[in-house]
Amino acid sequence: MGHVVFAATMIALGILDLVKGDFFTGLWLPIPKDLPTRAVLVYLCAVVSLACGMGLLWRRTAVAAARVLLGYLLLWTLMFKAPLIVLHPTVEGVYQNCGENAVLVAGACVLYDWLATDWDRQRFGFVTGESGLRVARVLYALAMIAFGLSHFAYLNLTAPLVPGWLPWHVAWAYFTGSTYLAAGAAVLIGVYARLATTLSALQMGLFTLLVWVPKAVAGDMSVFQWGEFALSWALTSGAWVVADSYRDMAWLAVLRR
Repeated sequence: MGHVVFAATMIALGILDLVKGDFFTGLWLPIPKDLPTRAVLVYLCAVVSLACGMGLLWRRTAVAAARVLLGYLLLWTLMFKAPLIVLHPTVEGVYQNCGENAVLVAGACVLYDWLATDWDRQRFGFVTGESGLRVARVLYALAMIAFGLSHFAYLNLTAPLVPGWLPWHVAWAYFTGSTYLAAGAAVLIGVYARLATTLSALQMGLFTLLVWVPKAVAGDMSVFQWGEFALSWALTSGAWVVADSYRDMAWLAVLRR
C-alpha cells in the first residue's frame, strides 16, 4: 500500500508543478529566480515526477521508474541541497531543507530495492539489498534528527502551527521535536527501529491532517502554505515506505537496522 501512496504522491507533485508553471513545493528549491534554465528545470522536474509516479503503478515499468526516480532525486539533492550545508553549516534550516529530500530519496531507495531485478542488483548493488536498505534508513534517520532540531531552532515558527484547540503549544512543539530526535536515534542504533519509523510516519501524517487539512477546508491558505501542505503529505508517503521496509522485523527488535 505504501508504494501506491508514494507513486500517487509523485504524480500529484508533477501535476501541481505543471499547473503552476513553477516549483509548487520546496522539494526542488532553492533555485535562483534569474537562473536562465529555471523554466526548463521546472518542467523537467514535473515530467520526471509525473512519469515516474505513473510508471511505479505498472509492473512492466515499475523497476525503470524506481531507478530513474531514485537517481534523479539523489542527483538533485547532491547538486542543489547538500551544497547549502557546506555554505551555511551553522544554519539549521538548510539541514531540514536537505532532510526533506532525504526522506523521499530514502523512500525511492526502498522501492527500488523491492523492485530490483538481478540486472539492477549486479550493477547497483550499493542501493539494493541490505546495503541499499541501510543507506535508506540512515538517510531517513538523519532527516528525522534534522526535523527534530528545527523544532527547537525555530520554536517561534513551530508552536503557532499547533492547532488552536490544543493547549500548551510550546510544549507540543518541544514534544514533537523530541520524538523526531528519538526516532532518528532509534533507527541509527537499530533499537525499536520499526516502531520508531512507524510512529514518526504517523506523526507526519497527523501533522498533515491536523494542521494543513483544516486550513485548506477553511480556505485560509496562501500559495506557500499549499506548497507546505503538499510537501507534508509527500514526506508522510516517503516515511510510510521506509516504515514498510521493517515489516518483517519485530516491533521491538534490537540491534538491527
